[in-house]
Amino acid sequence: MKKIRAGVIGCTGMVGQRFIQLLENHPWFRLTALAASSRSAGKPYEEAVAGRWYMATPIPEDVKNMPVYDALADMDKIVDAVDFVFCAVNMSGEEIIALEQAYAKKECPVISNNKQHRAFDDVPMVIPELNPEHIQVIETQRRRLGARKGFVAVKSNCSLQSYVPVLHPLLDCGVTKVLACTYQAISGAGKTFATMPEIVDNVIPYIGGEEEKSELEPLKIWGHVENGVIVNAQTPAITTQCFRVPVSDGHMAAVFMSLEKKLSVEEIIRRWEGFQAPEAVRALPSAPKQFIHYFTEPDRPQTKLDRELEGGMAISVGRLRPDTQYDYKFVCVSHNTLRGAAGGGVLLAELLYSQGYID
Repeated sequence: MKKIRAGVIGCTGMVGQRFIQLLENHPWFRLTALAASSRSAGKPYEEAVAGRWYMATPIPEDVKNMPVYDALADMDKIVDAVDFVFCAVNMSGEEIIALEQAYAKKECPVISNNKQHRAFDDVPMVIPELNPEHIQVIETQRRRLGARKGFVAVKSNCSLQSYVPVLHPLLDCGVTKVLACTYQAISGAGKTFATMPEIVDNVIPYIGGEEEKSELEPLKIWGHVENGVIVNAQTPAITTQCFRVPVSDGHMAAVFMSLEKKLSVEEIIRRWEGFQAPEAVRALPSAPKQFIHYFTEPDRPQTKLDRELEGGMAISVGRLRPDTQYDYKFVCVSHNTLRGAAGGGVLLAELLYSQGYID
């Protein structure tokens, strides 16, 4: 099978490194270009990340000596070397929008880990198991950009991917309101304990912009396509608080929810364990065999024990019980740089390729 050529823009950061790790030996994709800022441009990759390779596995041998391009100045070279790119850059919002749209207009599809395009109604923001049909708005976006093959598709914020998939199988019962408190790993800020010493023996009760994203983005995921664009859902009402905690990887959420149709605990668990993605998504290489796993132990899920479940692509949930203010409460965990970032991006790219949007 001829592999599709992939590039990583923002290759020196933590999410960019995770993309590189996941593309090693990928059955469909082959890494052919790396790009970052002008500070890293012109260096072999191993030199560009010297002293700051954060993955548990070593840099792939065939990547060590790959040159790092300048994401802006070398755009034409990158576009010639790839069939699509993953983008995880650290730039201003306006710069990111301009960069990603420039690649799309040069007929290079962009799978973005950045937030800036998530509010565009013709840019699909996809968790493949939940809303794969949203990719059809790409045709509207292409007309806006004047592109034939290029487009931007995004994955959602990493914090909400621990609890939105767990609420999804219950939507037909009328989820009316949700309170979610998330306890987020330092890798979500691109940090390690060495580079974020202030988190040791500490909890920081603020992550800039995180609560707004966690409250609004689920409504786009649960929206519908109408006249070629995504119309956001109006319910449920969601409120959140987001904390940075001294954990390397993995976001936990404590969730409270109310339902119009009252379900038993047993029925909710049956819905979670029986939930299946569309067949086309289940067949993708990075898709977990079982998306949602319920733990019956009173002290599970735990971040350290359960974040790597199914290669970090599954969601763990437990402690479902009635609540005195809401109907039910539960705890859930997802791996923020796998399911929540690079892994979710790779799965989205697989979906887009399988549906003919990348060739």
